[in-house]
Amino acid sequence: MRTIETTAIVTNDGKIIVQLPTDISPGEHRIVMVIDEQPFKKEKRPPLDFPVDNWGPWPENLSLRREDMYDEWGR
Repeated sequence: MRTIETTAIVTNDGKIIVQLPTDISPGEHRIVMVIDEQPFKKEKRPPLDFPVDNWGPWPENLSLRREDMYDEWGR
């Protein structure tokens, strides 16, 4: 037995459209549905606002090669 939480679309004629995981085998299955009283409202989230630190331009002689960043052990 598995529990799957997902959203579904209910059409005007009372049919339900659900997207299931691909590992559910085709055929008849016994299911139990719990339906909220109010329809699900998708709220638009505000864009993420990450802090930005500006440290200026990189030095001209900056090398990001592994050999230049680490010692002879390469770590």
